[in-house]
Amino acid sequence: MTTTNDFATHLAEDRRLVILRVLLESAAYTANEYLLHSMVERLGHVVSTDRIHTDLAWLKEQGLIAVDDVAGVRIGKLLARGEDAARGRTEVPGVKRPRAV
Repeated sequence: MTTTNDFATHLAEDRRLVILRVLLESAAYTANEYLLHSMVERLGHVVSTDRIHTDLAWLKEQGLIAVDDVAGVRIGKLLARGEDAARGRTEVPGVKRPRAV
């Protein structure tokens, strides 16, 4: 059971890093939930819309992103702490640290 939990934790940490990096590369550091879902899946994570919503809420609680609701669509915006995590300048428990380039 520990292996399953470790794998699920690893997937969650990587998925959250992917979301932060997508926002980092987006114009104005902003993207809607549909674009984030599409990019997360293109980068190897097959997840539900509910999982994206949960990750956005978690990242917001950690002070890494802001989330606005515009006409029922969640819009994520990278904050300074999120940029630092996406670039590997700071470590955030629950977010995978990016590899050095």
